[in-house]
Amino acid sequence: MQLEDVIKRPIMLTEKASILRESDNKYLFEVDARANKIQIADAVETLFKVSVANVNTLIVRGKPKRMGRRMSKTRNWKKAIVTLKPGESIDLFEGA
Repeated sequence: MQLEDVIKRPIMLTEKASILRESDNKYLFEVDARANKIQIADAVETLFKVSVANVNTLIVRGKPKRMGRRMSKTRNWKKAIVTLKPGESIDLFEGA
């Protein structure tokens, strides 16, 4: 798996993400479901040129949604909470 394929998108528009970013220096990403914590840390360090202190992951389960007349389920996806070392920041999130 390539490093560019590990991180799918940053999660920055939620209230929880902004609170974690400002208070604890933690950043949230949607990552590939097959990626492990070591691959996620390497991808963040390489792509954003920062030092990673810790990575926590969780699987977000899909919710049942109504699609026309039928009920369907949204897809499951993996979320990573990346803690950076003190003094580090990702410039992508600073403008949000």
